[in-house]
Amino acid sequence: MGEWTLEYPWALGLIALFFLCEALCRAKTQQMLFPDTALLRTLSARSGWLTRGIKLLLFALLALALASPIRQNEVVVSDDKGYELSLVLDASGSMRQMDKFGIVKKIVLDFIDKREHDKLALTLFADFAYVAMPLTYDKQSLKQLLSKVDVGIAGMQRTALYEALFMSTKLFKSSDAKEKIAILLTDGIDNTSQVPLDVAIQSAVKHGIKVYVIGVGGRGDYNPEVLRKIARETGGKFYEAGSVERLKRIYDEIDTLEKSEIKADKYVKKRYYFQYPLGAALLLLVLYAAMRRRGHAL
Repeated sequence: MGEWTLEYPWALGLIALFFLCEALCRAKTQQMLFPDTALLRTLSARSGWLTRGIKLLLFALLALALASPIRQNEVVVSDDKGYELSLVLDASGSMRQMDKFGIVKKIVLDFIDKREHDKLALTLFADFAYVAMPLTYDKQSLKQLLSKVDVGIAGMQRTALYEALFMSTKLFKSSDAKEKIAILLTDGIDNTSQVPLDVAIQSAVKHGIKVYVIGVGGRGDYNPEVLRKIARETGGKFYEAGSVERLKRIYDEIDTLEKSEIKADKYVKKRYYFQYPLGAALLLLVLYAAMRRRGHAL
């Protein structure tokens, strides 16, 4: 809504000048004496109060216009686009065990909220990999989509891990972002991809993508050497998450390590309203002039 204020509040002090002049600067006038002046004095007093009230209001409106009432809003403009970050999630049948996929979704949804200035994308994989949402600033739509997807959306039996990594890198093909990140989470071993591991890694390196890899579950569920290789060759890091608490800490650590340092310019947007009291003052001035012409006393 904005904040109402006066650009030159000192101008309101001029109203005190009006009262000072009313008390000390009265004009000298000639007087005529009548035998019975009670009625005349009553009419004159009423007229005097009316004209003095109009003059006071007129002066107050002019002072308010001079004070320049404004409504201002602080506008923040970022001069940096932040990071571009791809979330790559395993949605195979094994992620249903112990509600791993549900737990991961809650943690990732919280992670999305923390990435205020970043573009994010979502890639899901199981029997095949697909991009559920390309890079976007629309965090709300991304969260709504993620909250609705579940295990089985890309099949149940297999794990197309390398294909998911390769497909995720293609999201950054035309990107000019300074920082490009992928967070790959899995609890399985690739057993269906048509894309070799080295080709997927080379694609990430080519596009300057740093890959953080998270293995969830027990050691026998995934191949730590393969996941470590992906992280090492892309400049990322490999994590093992054997508990919910550990998984939360991993996402918190990644958020801290890869936090956008946004430099923002601020300016104040002002909207001026002096024309309204000024217009009202001009109307009162016309009314006052008309009263003077009809013979009302000052």
